Amino acid sequence: MTPASAGPRVGILGAGSIGAYVGAHLIVAGIDTILIGRPALGAAVRAGGLRVTDYAGKDLRVGPERVRYATDAAALADRDLVFVTVKSGATAEAGAQLAGALGEGATVVSLQNGVRNADALARALPRARVLAGMVPYNVLWGEGAHFHAGTSGALAVERAGEASRAAVAALRRAGLEAGEHPDLRGVLWGKLVLNLNNAVNALSGLTLREELSDRGYRRVLAALQREALAVLRRAGVRPRRSGRALPSLAPYALALPDALFFRLAKGMITIDPLARSSMWDDLERGRRTEIDQLNGEVVALARSLGAAAPRNEAIVALVKAVEAGEAPRTWSAPALAARLGVAL
Repeated sequence: MTPASAGPRVGILGAGSIGAYVGAHLIVAGIDTILIGRPALGAAVRAGGLRVTDYAGKDLRVGPERVRYATDAAALADRDLVFVTVKSGATAEAGAQLAGALGEGATVVSLQNGVRNADALARALPRARVLAGMVPYNVLWGEGAHFHAGTSGALAVERAGEASRAAVAALRRAGLEAGEHPDLRGVLWGKLVLNLNNAVNALSGLTLREELSDRGYRRVLAALQREALAVLRRAGVRPRRSGRALPSLAPYALALPDALFFRLAKGMITIDPLARSSMWDDLERGRRTEIDQLNGEVVALARSLGAAAPRNEAIVALVKAVEAGEAPRTWSAPALAARLGVAL
């Protein structure tokens, strides 16, 4: 292990929107950091370095000479702390790569969408300390290697003694809001309930602010959330908040008239005028989305209980049809509501 005074040697496996955003902060703070990602981003970094911005006006630039970038997880062999930021569908592959690279006792933190990624990594990495983590904000990949965070919030890491304290300390040293939480499973489910908006926003084709300004889209989202919360109650799972927004009250807030909704929302989250969901970004770039790890998790949990979640199942099918080019790319609020059986 690295001496405590020097801080941990950090790796980012999955340098994309979240990974590059977090990694750039770590590098600027002087923390020994290696990014592992695809060759295309590596080329962009070599050409112009990394740039990260946010809704509040932050603008960090990291010259290419300061970025240690590789495409093979073997470069993480000496790392003490690794943040996994790959898409959920690549978690098994990430675990296999890390199993062949990491030494005994490394800490691995999953900063991914979904509720099962840490468990999958733990099965693949019996010699590591694997912790669940949660990212509250969305980060969009712009031109070159420019990454922009469009919403507010604090990172959360599963409370687990010295391992989680060290991870949170590194994130805070990098200027990122972060904290430990004793019930990360509840936090991840709470985030998932709120993140059911990813698909609605992606299908609307609008910015988050424009979409949420339309009460029709809000009612569609509220119906998806009510269905998810009913499934969680049946499963005995309590979704917990990580910020100011209470997942259990979200459907009621969404149904409010515009003026009341925005007055309430203003105190809970800050949204950049240009922010969009990560699923919108995936569809625009022709990438496979994480719909199975969001609305699909609600469907899977319902089925495990012998129940159904028809509206979430319908939006899973619709997103997959859009991915395959078998359905229109954008949907008006009335059309989406009709497709999901939601009364406006």
